[in-house]
Amino acid sequence: MLRSVAFLMDEKDRNNETLRAAILDEAGYIRDCGYGAEISFDKEKLPKERETLVVTDSPDLAKELLDSGFYVTGMLHDGNKGMQFPQVKYVFGEIDQVDMDSFVKVYQRYAGEPWEILRTERLIIRETTLEDVDEFYKLYADPEMTLYMEGLFEDPKDEKRYQKDYIEKVYYLMGFGVWTLQRISDGKVIGRAGYSVRNGFDEVELGFLVGKEYQRQGYCMEACRAILDYGRDMLSFDKVQTLVKEKNEVSIHICKKLGFQETGKVNVEENIYGKQYNQGKKVALSQSQYGDYVKMTLSF
Repeated sequence: MLRSVAFLMDEKDRNNETLRAAILDEAGYIRDCGYGAEISFDKEKLPKERETLVVTDSPDLAKELLDSGFYVTGMLHDGNKGMQFPQVKYVFGEIDQVDMDSFVKVYQRYAGEPWEILRTERLIIRETTLEDVDEFYKLYADPEMTLYMEGLFEDPKDEKRYQKDYIEKVYYLMGFGVWTLQRISDGKVIGRAGYSVRNGFDEVELGFLVGKEYQRQGYCMEACRAILDYGRDMLSFDKVQTLVKEKNEVSIHICKKLGFQETGKVNVEENIYGKQYNQGKKVALSQSQYGDYVKMTLSF
């Protein structure tokens, strides 16, 4: 968990009063948010605990710190414009405009902690972890759960390999995806919901699943409404689609309550990876399976 942010400035910027003022303002803001903050020109004086994120304007220092096991992000300003930070995952500009949530999320990427996307009255909507996979098998255990949607891989090891790739290739690169629904009251994983991009379609797609034990309690509507608001307000989506099996009357009803309208019927490829996950390799065309779906669209 992030506890402090340390600003490590290049020695040549010691007399850059504008930069110092900006960092001092940001450090004060960070402290007001309840985190530690310090400014240094000496990497030897940095806190050694893993709960620190180091922000530096020197690519050379960034590399040294990363090699030493620190979590590091770059910082651009008028004095180092155009510099590249090839080793770091993120680079901040206008440091005094960075909000605390951004520092937390950068730290979480390095530490392998899931991003919390949203909180509703009863739910935490967050990125999925490998530990969630075992809970997913419990949710999918009832045969009714896979009447109208694909299930998990038969072997949990395949599902965890798939989820590991998903975290790195979807969450890290796109910043959104299908997330875990966790009940606030007891921490139980009750379902999944979020956005995906399907080949052959222009619009981002909303998908959702709530375990049978937790259905008919309003969780699905609560999560999906919040996720749709997030898509509109934070991800700047102007239109979202959802694809529902023709016979899945319950999900079609839920989508209509959310404001979706039927816009046609489509034939969609299923079982894309087959029964085993092989580093993202898809099944041969001759083994492809397709299903008939109702396409529904919501415009913001």
